[in-house]
This record gives sequence, C-alpha cells and structure tokens, in this order.
Amino acid sequence: MFKKILIANRGEIACRVIKTARKMGIATVAVYSDADARALHTEMADERIHIGPAAAAQSYLVIEKIIAACKATGAEAVHPGYGFLSERSAFPKALAEAGIVFVGPNPHAIDAMGDKIESKKAAAAAGVSTVPGYMGIIESEDEAVRIAKDIGYPVMIKASAGGGGKGMRIAHSDADVRDGFARAKSEAKSSFGDDRVFVEKFITNPRHIEIQVLGDKHGNVIYLGERECSIQRRNQKVIEEAPSPLLDAKTRKAMGEQAVALAKAVEYDSAGTVEFVAGQDRSFFFLEMNTRLQVEHPVTELITGVDLVEQMIRVAAGEKLALAQKDVKLTGWAVESRVYAEDPYRNFLPSTGRLVQYRPPEEKVEQGITVRNDTGVYEGGEISIWYDPMIAKLCTHAPSRLEAIKAMSTALDRFVIDGIQHNIPFVAAIMENARWQSGELSTGFIAEEFEGGFKGAALDMVNAGRLAEVAVMLDHVENSRKRKISGQLNGRDVKFSRRREVRLGTDWHVIEITPELEARSTGIQWRPGEPLATVEVGGETLAVQVRRVLNGYRLGYRGISVAANVYTPREAELVRLMPEKKPADTSKKLLCPMPGLVVAIAVTEGQEVKAGEALAIVEAMKMENILRAERDATVKKVNAKKGDSLNVDAVIMEFA
Repeated sequence: MFKKILIANRGEIACRVIKTARKMGIATVAVYSDADARALHTEMADERIHIGPAAAAQSYLVIEKIIAACKATGAEAVHPGYGFLSERSAFPKALAEAGIVFVGPNPHAIDAMGDKIESKKAAAAAGVSTVPGYMGIIESEDEAVRIAKDIGYPVMIKASAGGGGKGMRIAHSDADVRDGFARAKSEAKSSFGDDRVFVEKFITNPRHIEIQVLGDKHGNVIYLGERECSIQRRNQKVIEEAPSPLLDAKTRKAMGEQAVALAKAVEYDSAGTVEFVAGQDRSFFFLEMNTRLQVEHPVTELITGVDLVEQMIRVAAGEKLALAQKDVKLTGWAVESRVYAEDPYRNFLPSTGRLVQYRPPEEKVEQGITVRNDTGVYEGGEISIWYDPMIAKLCTHAPSRLEAIKAMSTALDRFVIDGIQHNIPFVAAIMENARWQSGELSTGFIAEEFEGGFKGAALDMVNAGRLAEVAVMLDHVENSRKRKISGQLNGRDVKFSRRREVRLGTDWHVIEITPELEARSTGIQWRPGEPLATVEVGGETLAVQVRRVLNGYRLGYRGISVAANVYTPREAELVRLMPEKKPADTSKKLLCPMPGLVVAIAVTEGQEVKAGEALAIVEAMKMENILRAERDATVKKVNAKKGDSLNVDAVIMEFA
C-alpha cells in the first residue's frame, strides 16, 4: 500500500479523498492555486504545495506541475478526483513515465470511454443499447442542421469531451441547432480545451439513470446498483438518489450486466460510471461512461456500505476486489442535494463572495437516519469566480425513500449560509414537491414544475399560521430580554399588549400571547442574533432560519422565505396607513445579472434590437450566459466591452 498520495484537485472532492486516505493511514499532499491558498483541502492534508495562478489552465490542468509536486514531496500515487485531469489519458501516461501510480483507470479505458463519440462505438460493439445519433465530428452549423434533420427533432448537441452539463444544448429547430452548435463548441473549448461536438436523438420525457461499476487489475468487474440523477437544470445534476424509484430488480440486473460488459470490453480497472437515458417504460440506452469517481458517489456508498475512494486506492495498489457481485447488497435509500453558490430567485445566476456564515447540519447516525455533508469550504472562506460553484453535497440515508426525503428536508432547514446567495431554498422546495415525493421523475422535472423560474416555495395556510406563531414567539423572547435590562427608569411597570398582528407578505395574522405560548417561548433553542431557531409549533419541532428585518424577521422554512413583521394592534393600524416605496426603474438598462467576464457584446450604439435578440454574452464559472432584449428598443449607450470583468448589477448598456 502507498505511504503517500497527492490529490490533483481541490474543494470538496479533495477533502473527501483526504478523509479516506487518513482512515487508511496514508499521508496526503494537497496542491493549490493562488485562489486556493487558504482553502480547506490545504489545511486538511499533511503537506501542501503551490502550483500556479488561479486559472485552472495554469495550475490544476498543468500535468508537469502535478508531477513536479509529486517528486518534491515523494508522493507515490495521484488521485485526480473528478473534473480537471481526471479523464485525460495523457495524465496517467505521464505519471507512469515518471514512476507515479494513477489512482484511476488505465489510459486505454480512458481513451475508449472518455471520448463520447468513441465510447458509443465501443458500447455498440459490446452489445450495449445506444441512442440513435451521428457519431462523426461535425465541422459546421450547416452540417449540424442537416444531421439534426436526418435524426429528427428534438436532438441533443453535446461536446465530445464534455461533462458537468457544459457544452450541451437541446435543439428543437434549425435555429436552435445553429445557436446551440456555436455555444456548445465555445463552452467545450473553454472548459475542456476540445471543441468537438456530436448530435444524438433527445429522448422525450427521459430519466437519467447511471450504474456504478468497480473493476480491478485482475479482470474482475462488479456493479453496485444504480443512481437516479433525473433532477437536473441545464443538464447539471441537482439532486441524486439511490436506488432509483423507477427500476425493478430485473431492469437493475440488465443495466448492471450491460455496464459490466462494457467495462470488461475496455479492461476497466477502477471506479467508473456507465450512464443511461431511460424511458418511463424502463427501456434504456447508453449515454456515456465517466472514467472517474462521480460527484454523486456518496449515495452509492450509503446504500452499499462500500467506500469507493478506498476501493480505488486499493485497486491502484494492485489489490484484487474483496467484493464479488453476490456480496453487493442495497440497503435503505439515500438522497443527495448539491448545494451551489447561485441565486435561485435570479435564474440561478452564480454568486461569489465571502461565506460570512457557514454552518451545515450536524453529521450523525441516529435512529436509523444518517446525515452526511461532503464539503470543501468553511466559515470565513471565499467562493471564487474561478471554479465550480459547489459549496457542499448534503446526503441523507434512511430505511425508506420518504424517510430519507423527510430527513433531507430537516437537514436543509438546519443548513445556515450567509454572505452569498445559494440554492438551499430551491432544493428544499423540491423535497416538499408532491411529484418528487411520488417518484414520477424526468430530466424535464425542474422546467415543468418550476415553469417561469423559482419564486420561492408557496406559503400555504398551514405554514403561514406556523410561521406567524414562530415570529410572535421570537418577538416575545426578545421583548422579555429587553424588560430585564438593568438601569431602567423607576415607576409603574409598562403594560404590553397581549395581542400581536403579524404581516406575512400581504396577509395579516392575529396571534394572542397566551400563557401556553409564553411557556413554549421559554423552550425555544434560539438567542437573538442567531440564524437558526428550533421551536415547537402545533406539536412539531421546527428548524427555522431567522434573519432580522425592520420590525420582525425574515424566516426560512421548507423552501419558504418570507418577511414576518410583528406589530402591536396600534402599530399595525398605523403601518396600514404607510405608503409603499416603489423600486427604481431599470427597464431602460441591461444589468449584469452575476459577477462575470464579458465574452461578447453583440450590438452597437444606435442599433435597433428586437425582443429576444442577443445583446451580450457573459461567462461565469465556465458557463456562458446569453443576455437577450426583453422588448424592442434602440441601444443608446454601451458601457462594457469584451474582456471586462463585471460585478452584479453593473450597467452593460442603456436604451433610448
């Protein structure tokens, strides 16, 4: 076994690998860029070594720098994590030449499966069912349109070297193909240094199901069940679970055996994932194989009890798999929520900055429920513009699917993040969604269930009543503390009203401060200024996020975010007479919706534009965002140019 390994990655996956290496008694080396000088993975590792500037192309993607770091520290092996160099065959080849072991599959398997075009050819040869499409290299928009017409709309344009939803576009028309072809090539070039794309049939109302495989260097390959990854936005997975609510034992076995056949055909010898697109009738077709550890691997670990990182390390050291297929047992249900630095209320635009507060729920195993949080950040750390916006992967495991979902809802309510925008309210709202809870999923779930974007979970009458009561209890706790302040003027005791009126949005709720409510208020686990309150309402214990606003609190619960203003009856009477302040008019300005880099300005001053016409392209976290005109207008002034780095709400252009 290795004495020391280097992790050629950053963030939560680097921290994840370090945890297992530590458990195995293996020393670790972290590499870091300028942007990651104070990153958590560098603190967790036994050694750390600087490898260059913030841009990944000048640090984490430079093979020579990784090898030099190995030689400087005496690391015998390298774990690549996912992304970066994990699926580039040149990396393990270079490591081998330097006498360093790659903790991953052999270069032949990476070449065969890492390229989406070649992998489909290999899958077909191995007897795996594949999606109809054109597997050749497409040189032009016209050629892409012709091929799409031959296949039949809708089609998917995909980067051959892609992953993580980058370089992927769904097209329903010739115009979509032309636009998607250019954007997919551009994103692929930016993210992977390879702008090749191909076209395949897009399966209507599909589900995304993947099989985890594990092979060794002695010809043994097994599968460890499946993961359902259908909850996606812009082809980026948001929530995963294992097993899938769609599959039965027969389909699971068929998919697993096809995945193993494909892995054996390319002599696969590590952890890997074979991805399928599945119909609602349980038909399935090969999509691609990811020749690395998947982001969502924790849900498989939770239902199988197998540490996939440990298995990768043992296989890389030449050990045979200790598990046979008959030893793989699936127990319970696991759900993973990806916590991203993005603003769900503004079309999920990336959010960067300081984590003023970062307090995840407690990791624990209690009464058959497991809560696990894989993360690479800490309170006071920074979410930078340079890398993936993932903050954490929150996982729960329970005996049944609904129990795992309920545990996830509770854990999300207890997850405190301040300083940046994040998607916790969004994933919390999904947990409460009836269609999600029933397991009737498809990759179109988010677009269908949140048509027009995310506006926050609906505030129904039950939760409105609960939150109004919570607000009054919090207010009562604060008032009780104020009455105990020393040095107050002597005289008659102040008489406080026993009634409170709470404004939630546009609705009003009247709450009486009864002796019973006072008694429950004394049992609240909360002190003024804290961001989380645990409170009993209606016989249930709720975890509610609390932020101070004028005359009340902004409360967060189950994806709901609402300002709860608490007044005495006289105060409420006066508030109803107050005029409302209207927001500033920005209708004649194009504002930058997120911190990002201007890739292109598509118009000039004086130009007339039509609604829907592209105005500018802004790149953030390696994703290109096209900003379009909301209505017909004339460009009065252009304030930005290609290459500019803009803050959120910076004025890109003005209209007449």
